Amino acid sequence: MPIPAPNLYPAFNIVRLSHVELVVSDLAKSRAFYVDTLGLQVTDEDRETIYLRAMEERGHHCLVLRRGDTPCARDLGFKVYDEDHLEKAAQFFTEKSLPVEWVDRPFQSRTFRTRDPHGIPLEFYARMDRLAPIHQQYALYKGVKPLRIDHFNVFSPNVDESVAFYNDLGFRVTEYTEDEASGRLWAAWTHRKGGVHDIAFTNGTGPRLHHTAFWVPTPLNIIDLLDLMSTTGWVDNIERGPGRHGISNAFFLYIRDPDGHRIEIYCSDYQTVDPDLEPIKWDLKDPQRQTLWGAPAPRSWFEEGSLFEGQAPVPAQLDAQPIIAP
Repeated sequence: MPIPAPNLYPAFNIVRLSHVELVVSDLAKSRAFYVDTLGLQVTDEDRETIYLRAMEERGHHCLVLRRGDTPCARDLGFKVYDEDHLEKAAQFFTEKSLPVEWVDRPFQSRTFRTRDPHGIPLEFYARMDRLAPIHQQYALYKGVKPLRIDHFNVFSPNVDESVAFYNDLGFRVTEYTEDEASGRLWAAWTHRKGGVHDIAFTNGTGPRLHHTAFWVPTPLNIIDLLDLMSTTGWVDNIERGPGRHGISNAFFLYIRDPDGHRIEIYCSDYQTVDPDLEPIKWDLKDPQRQTLWGAPAPRSWFEEGSLFEGQAPVPAQLDAQPIIAP
């Protein structure tokens, strides 16, 4: 199926991705991972919840950790331009016969929850509490020195349908993988903020959250994190990398938190601001698609992901697979 023409004038204006909420089984272990090891900053916490932000962010949080018996992913959060666009967003989802539930969210203005056609839980708001800047408080920089949340990647049972729906929301495709035998999309990277992606879709049993990515200053920060994790009891949580993606050109590392939620540490992709930028096509069997240096990803990277709360995944409709490491 062809990539849809970009919708440059959507019904409402999404600024960027904002935050994700993860349910975790042990807040203390998760705090040790995300705060003491990765270096995210605590902005509020109690016995049930921890709110975190990265060093360049002025919004109150980019990651919410909530204690629960069954680890899973909850809402993927997006910021819209203003309250008027929030109302337009709610109207859009209502007209698509998708649920709209207005909810109270600490540290956020009016917020509604919904789901996309495949059941991915989404959250939209216009304003979040602003905090004082800390990007020049270098004494606070620890771990991998995370600067900001960068993107989500989700397993989709039908990537063509996901791309078509998010195109209606104004997300533009930057790169994509096509299965030559069927002509269907196997994966696609789509953005709002002018990077390679705010949300990407990977063919697989879904919907499930594949990973959440954080942007760091340089590849050397990733090397520092690997040294830290390998000597502080986290070596088994290193899943894939370091390496450089063919798609996005970014330097990457994939790690798993104590509950198995996948986190990507990410830097060095490219700018995609121009509205007429043509998407880059990749063949599914190209070994440099996954890693520019040719190393294939492990099987876990294609098969494992975090369930979304209250949503049963279904098998992928496209039966195609890239090269997998033995």
